Order: sequence, then structure tokens, then C-alpha cells
Amino acid sequence: MKELLSGNEAIARGAYEAGVSVATGYPGTPSTEILEAAVRFRDDIYCQWSPNEKVALEVAAGAAFTGARAIVTMKHVGLNVAADPLMTLAGTGTVGGLVIVVADDPGMHSSQNEQDTRHYARFARIPILEPSDSQEAKDFVSLGLELSERHRTPVILRTETRVSHSRSLVDVSDRKPSSKAIGFEKNPSRFVAIPLWARPMRVRAEERLETLREEVNQSPANRVEWRDRKLGILTAGIPYQYVREVFPEASVLKLGWSYPFPDELIRQFAEGVEQLLIVEELDDIVEEHVRALGISCRGKDLVPRIGELSPDVLLTVRAKLLGDRVAKPLAAGPAVRMDDLPSRPPVLCSGCPHRGIYHALGKFDVVVTGDIGCYSLGVLPPLSRMDTLVCMGAGVSMAHGMDKAGEPRRVVGILGDSTFFHSGITGLLDIAYNRGASTIIVVDNRTTAMTGHQPHPGTGHTLMGHDTPAISIEEIGRACGIKNVVTLDPYDVKKTTAVLKEAIFSDEPWLVISRGPCLLDVRQRLGTPRHVTEDVCRECGVCLKLGCPALEGGEGIPHVNPMLCAGCGLCNQVCPVGAIEFEKEATS
Repeated sequence: MKELLSGNEAIARGAYEAGVSVATGYPGTPSTEILEAAVRFRDDIYCQWSPNEKVALEVAAGAAFTGARAIVTMKHVGLNVAADPLMTLAGTGTVGGLVIVVADDPGMHSSQNEQDTRHYARFARIPILEPSDSQEAKDFVSLGLELSERHRTPVILRTETRVSHSRSLVDVSDRKPSSKAIGFEKNPSRFVAIPLWARPMRVRAEERLETLREEVNQSPANRVEWRDRKLGILTAGIPYQYVREVFPEASVLKLGWSYPFPDELIRQFAEGVEQLLIVEELDDIVEEHVRALGISCRGKDLVPRIGELSPDVLLTVRAKLLGDRVAKPLAAGPAVRMDDLPSRPPVLCSGCPHRGIYHALGKFDVVVTGDIGCYSLGVLPPLSRMDTLVCMGAGVSMAHGMDKAGEPRRVVGILGDSTFFHSGITGLLDIAYNRGASTIIVVDNRTTAMTGHQPHPGTGHTLMGHDTPAISIEEIGRACGIKNVVTLDPYDVKKTTAVLKEAIFSDEPWLVISRGPCLLDVRQRLGTPRHVTEDVCRECGVCLKLGCPALEGGEGIPHVNPMLCAGCGLCNQVCPVGAIEFEKEATS
């Protein structure tokens, strides 16, 4: 039977069919939908969102140590967080299969960088698989689990944005539960990585890599497609699809299992073609290795190393490589040029609770160290109230660093509720322990909003739909040693400004929790839409500085779009002349 599945859905299906019993992760585009699809198989797979990727990998590893099959999902930057257990797990190895699904984001559609996960496979000396469509995404889960169990190693399954979110037909079948008995077998010399036993672990890891190098050359995941031998292209992942479209006549060596490198297969392919081109997305990892083998090739001198590849990009590559032998793209109807579309800069949603906090912060000359989340949009005009953004949790820790460095202005760190549980708590501990004086604001909208409203430890329910204790940010703050902990309503402009003033100019650290729901999650207005009374408005533009998409105007009198207005009331609170009132009052 066939089903039309995205790459993420296919990975979840592959986990189900391959007998996975534990699936963990932390939400992050483009990987989020894997666990959201896997939880549909909740009768067979235990699924959970973990507080961060490190915890998620450790939970999955614990399951694999008992003999169970497990997967863990994250985006590429999440693997940085999980790198600590990864590097040691490469030495201890696993019992049950363990597949680490990492979704890279070339082009940075929703990420702060576009790092290449293949480096981690080489760094840890573990296999990495790269599917190029949904069918392979499903099949490679099973292949990865088999490799993991056969060689006692974690395996990385690297997807990319286009594989994660593109749909194609997939052959589906029934679940085949793992035959391994569940039960941890005590073996300290294998599972306890103290130096005495870690040294032989390192030797075993190198021996395992040599065995994998022999096997990878025979793997059906790698295949040669012989066509015209004047040009041979070595590629993997989603670029394979672009290669087949733009270079239909070329011979292709498609790598599905790309590390360790299949040296024998690469040599055979290179010898069979007149010219070799390496097409890989992001870094020149394969090209560097091919050149190290003494094989002449073209690669990043033609193929961009920055940004996402596409058929159009490869058409340019083809023109440079083959001159006038350029394949023209098939006509697909009238195209719309991006520069023909009206500008639509990203903004916080109408009624977003974060807008009240940023408006209040705008009244103070402070440095704002930001963090990862939809509140990152506070950096853009007209709010313009975020100064740094590095990684999860850095909004807290960098504020403390600036404070201790003697920054003359007051420093405020801002992060979301899910980010607080992910990486903010340790930074808050640092501030309390090392006698900092920063003000930390947690903008708590009761969900992991940016990635699609996933639950977290503060929401009171789990991915599996179970009720669970809602962990209190306030109580954690006090337990960390922060004496000044206050919760406020960000829609109350006067009170919010007063609280921030007291916190910012205090000589002690403060934890401010700004609590208001994400309106996209609760799907309801906060109040009655507003209306601008034209004969009262002075056209001062103060309301427009909120950056609310429901307030429309530039020159002249602004007006409120009633279809967009969430009724939050921020605009009528900031209007200096009372020109904004309830719609019903204005029309009565």
C-alpha cells in the first residue's frame, strides 16, 4: 500500500514499522513534525518532548541500553546541545538500535545558522545516512537501526528542509517489533566511561569504523546510475533530485550512506567517467575527501557553499561547467517573481503579549540580550528592542556577562517559557550564585509557539496527551536563589512599565514573568476590536510604534483593521489623546 507522506511523516512511519518503542526530541523546524506524527502510534511508541536535545538523546540512549529500539529528533543546532552525550555514546555504543534524526536547514529558513551535520558524524566516527525523498526517509530509519544494532553504534539520519517538508509516495507495511529482549545487562567496562575503560572504548570505535568502511562499499543505500560517461556526478540527499532534473544525461553516484566514505565505490565511479563533479549542500566534506584520495574533481569552485541548492542554482553550475549545453527548465506556467510581490516583513501577531513588554522596554536605555523564539521579532522596527541573539539560553547568560564586564547601561535578558526550561535555568543559577544584577524577563505564552505550539514542562500536559504537573517558573526562580520574582500582565502598560523600572534600576537580580497566552494557540480575541476616532486623533503616530499589524497607516490618520484586531487594548493605552476606543462605543 502507498501513502503520500512528507519526509518527517515518513520517518515516523519508518520508526513504527521498524519496531521503535521510544521516541524523544525537542521541537525545532524543520524536524518538529516527526514526533507529532510518531505520537499517532502511541499504542506502540512512547513519545515525549524533552526539555532540551541533550536530555532527549540521553533518554533515548537509556532506552537503547536496555535493548529497545529508539529514535531522537532535533534540528541541526540541537545537535550542538546534544554533542556531549553523542561523543561518549560513540564510545560506549548501544544495545538496541539508536537513530539520531537531525534536520539541517540550508538557507536558514528558520535558523540562526546553516551548519552541516555531516561534520558531527566524522567527528564522532559514526555512520550518517542521507535520504533524498520520503521513501528513503522511511527506509533509512530501518537501515539505521540495523546498522546501529549490528555495529553497536549510534547512527545519524540527516535530513534537510526540502526532504523534511516535501511529500512523495511511500510504500507502507506492518510493524515488525524488535526481537531483542528488554533488560539492561550490567557491564561497567562497556557502559561506564571512566578513563580506565574509555581508552579501550576509543580503540573499539576506531576498529568499528574500519569495519564500517568495508561494509559501506557494498551497501544498497549507495548506487551508481550509469548514463553518459563524459560527466559523472557524486551527490547525496536532496541535491540528488536536482541533479537528476538538471543533468539528466549524466552518470550519478548517489550516496545514501555517506559516512564513512565508500572509497572503493568512489574510485570505481571516478575511473568510469571523464569528468567528476561533486554536488553537495553546504560544506565540501565529500569533495575534500575525494581530493584526498588523489582523484581530480570539480566541486565548490562551481557549486555554492552557502545557502540552499535548487534546480535554478544547478542550472548556473551547468552553464559554467558545460558552456552552451545548458538544459532549459520545463515551462510550468507563468512565474511570479519575488520582487513583484508586496513587501511583508515579519511582525509579532496582533494581540501578541510580547508587544507590551517590548513597548515598556522602549522607555528605558538598556541593553537587551535576546534569545530564540517568536519574540526574536522584537529586534525589528518599530519595536527595535533586542540587541543580541546567539543561541538557546544565551539571553540569560550574556546579560550576566555584560553586567560583570562593567557595561555602563543596565542589561535585560529576555527569553521564552520553553527556552527557559530548555537552557535558561542554569544561566539564572549563574546570576544568583555569582551575585549578578541583571533583570531577566521570561515571556511566558504557555506554549512552544514558534515551532507550532508544542507542550513543555510548564504547560501541564505531555506530547502523549497526559495531564502532568505544570512546573512553575516562579518557584524555579526562587529555588535558584532569585529573591525578586514577579509575575505581570503585559497588557497592562502602566503596571508593566512600573515593574520593569523597579527591576531595571535595582542593585539585585530580578526575574520577571510576563504571562499572556499565544492567541494563535487559544484562537480567541482578548476583547472588542478598537476604533480610531478621526476628529480626536492628532496623527502623532505613537500607536503605530507598537508595530501591531491591525494598526494600519503611515501618513495621516491610522485606522484599525477590525478583521485583525485582537482587542488587546495596548493601542488605546498608549494613545496620548484617547483617540482609540472600543468599536461598539465608536459606532453607537
